[in-house]
Amino acid sequence: MDESIAVRSHITTHILDTGTGRPASGVKATLEANTASGWQEIGSGLTDADGRIKAMGPTQVEAGRYRISFETGDYFGKQGTETFFPTVSIDFYVNDIAEHYHVPLLISPFAYSTYRGS
Repeated sequence: MDESIAVRSHITTHILDTGTGRPASGVKATLEANTASGWQEIGSGLTDADGRIKAMGPTQVEAGRYRISFETGDYFGKQGTETFFPTVSIDFYVNDIAEHYHVPLLISPFAYSTYRGS
């Protein structure tokens, strides 16, 4: 999907590699919703040159619990860098469906952090 013309997803993300101070491009992320039958994939994408995924899933989601899983091991492996975390998964709640939810990830080979973005 060409993200330059795509409609923005209700849930978006971006990744910054804090070890290099640059966006982490080419990282696969998968968005899942927690349903009565368990976790169900509702979207995915690769980070662009700016480390962003703007069209990762639906343009509207219901209130509930969601998870984004990032393939950080593949990202660091392509750089020839050892990492402790092969995957980073972030669980969060969507409470107000009128709001946009942005879930950034800050990574380095041996640590990560996140926050509720805007």
